[in-house]
Amino acid sequence: MNSNMREELIGRLNSVEISIDHPHYLVYRYYHADLFRVLKKYSHGHLIDIGCGNKPYEIIIKQQIEKYKGCDIVQSSDRRVDVICPANKIPLPSESFDTALSTQTIEHVEDPQGLINEAYRLLKPGGHFILSGPMYWPLHEEPYDFFRFTKYGFSSLLKNAGFAVEEESANGGKWALCGQALIQAAYPDIETPNSFKWRSLRLCFKLIGGIKGINRIFSKLDDENKDVSNTMNYVFVAKKM
Repeated sequence: MNSNMREELIGRLNSVEISIDHPHYLVYRYYHADLFRVLKKYSHGHLIDIGCGNKPYEIIIKQQIEKYKGCDIVQSSDRRVDVICPANKIPLPSESFDTALSTQTIEHVEDPQGLINEAYRLLKPGGHFILSGPMYWPLHEEPYDFFRFTKYGFSSLLKNAGFAVEEESANGGKWALCGQALIQAAYPDIETPNSFKWRSLRLCFKLIGGIKGINRIFSKLDDENKDVSNTMNYVFVAKKM
């Protein structure tokens, strides 16, 4: 990875509050529920955040850790990065952290095994690594978007590094994924055609409440008919033995 080619001060998540009218509500609703639970359960001591961005999750655990250090390939929009480096070559001493964290970063790393190996190296024996990443998501931060992972892919990478997997969570099921994909198709960031068919489609969505209505309908469907064989995201917790 060449940091000089990447956009500096790129916009990053800086708040954990995601309202029901947010276009990414469905992914965050399930992802944050699982992530916050394991953060509170496993985070302690000195923590390293690999791909920290603006450190949005520091507020969740700041009362239970002693020190929070973040590294990333470029400086973040809020200038929260402490160490600028590749995820697979972090210039910090081995076995110097009690907890390692990497959220929604691994898909942007050309060497995902290297990221996980670095987390293993940096952790003290008995330390925990909290890792998350997508199985479904549109291309983003192009061209630095390389991988999507199944639960078997995550498990294999962690075990190859020497970790023992302690927990895995699929963040939302097929209905949540369906609703999220529908929003991204109907409300894309790019300009959409102003055709009669497109205006009619958007009017139909408006009648059910637009983005907020889709979020409500598909979160209810997902809660009542959970099937995580087709999920958006995973959270894993692994231990260095």
